[in-house]
Amino acid sequence: MTKHNFSAGPSILPKEVFDGSSNAILQYQQTGLSIIEMSHRSKEVGLIIEEAKSLVIELLNLNGNEYEVLFLQGGASLQFLMVAYNLLNKKAGYLNTGSWSEKAIKEAKFFGEVIELSSSKNNEYRSIPKDFDIPDDIDYVHMTSNNTIYGTQYHSAPKINVPLVVDSSSDIFSREFDYSSYDLIYAGAQKNVGPAGVTLVIVKKDILGKVSREIPSMLNYNVHIEKKSLFNTPPVFAIYATLLNLRWIKKKTITSISQNNRKKAKMLYDEIDNNKLFKGFADVQDRSLMNVTFDLVDNNLSNTFDVIIEQSNISGVKGHRSIGGYRASLYNALPIKSVEALINCMDELKIKFNK
Repeated sequence: MTKHNFSAGPSILPKEVFDGSSNAILQYQQTGLSIIEMSHRSKEVGLIIEEAKSLVIELLNLNGNEYEVLFLQGGASLQFLMVAYNLLNKKAGYLNTGSWSEKAIKEAKFFGEVIELSSSKNNEYRSIPKDFDIPDDIDYVHMTSNNTIYGTQYHSAPKINVPLVVDSSSDIFSREFDYSSYDLIYAGAQKNVGPAGVTLVIVKKDILGKVSREIPSMLNYNVHIEKKSLFNTPPVFAIYATLLNLRWIKKKTITSISQNNRKKAKMLYDEIDNNKLFKGFADVQDRSLMNVTFDLVDNNLSNTFDVIIEQSNISGVKGHRSIGGYRASLYNALPIKSVEALINCMDELKIKFNK
């Protein structure tokens, strides 16, 4: 039985990634070894890492002489700490768009002054803060490009004159975008990048080495750059699965993926707006293309709707525990037929209650 997987993460990945990963577990390219038992110092693993790095630069249309790609561990949560450890000398500015921004702010405060430049907390994070001023003495600005919990997304990067850092965990590789607007990009892999266990970091080399503090080796970007993501044993299997997914993205093209994602989002948002039993959570102009958040107008219908969803083999649409309701994550590998299946459930509820 195949499920329609709308999970916010770990998320759906393409079938060929599953197939290729499964084959590599049994034996990697006639080596007589499984990918999960191969030395990270081997020639084969070195080639995997280098190809994956090259594809990241190519797919994001970045200058490989300016940016370095790292495959680390600890998820975006560790990056909340590492970013500030490596970049915050005296003062940093953060744009607060929800739970993940708040967590990043909390970690950064261990290393210096943190200014909340703008926040949408006063309207329950239903929108993206748009107006803010940047002090002249700030070290960097941090933002979260897409908010999985609340279903909001920046549709462009702010134009600023200091380094711009972005948590792009849930929308990287999902749309055509000028990623050169950012000086440091990080992403937990388990959305559009690959399986959980590896963290992608893309950093502009000229922003590093400017803080006065000593940085422990494991948390120092320059150490990981020097060691080519091999300072410690990397998650080889997760990186290999990521490579397979990057190959799939290249074959599909970012342009095609972006168009498909916009189509899926429009289909579902149109249903939410036109079906009187449902209401969206995020403000229309700031709606996410990746995470569609919505709820029933009458919560007394939730049990009936949940049964319809379950009977349709739909998984992962329960909203985050902090806001409730429903959330459909439309990551790259989710097919349009899955969105159609969810829309059919919403229409079935409407017919059942003559709305």
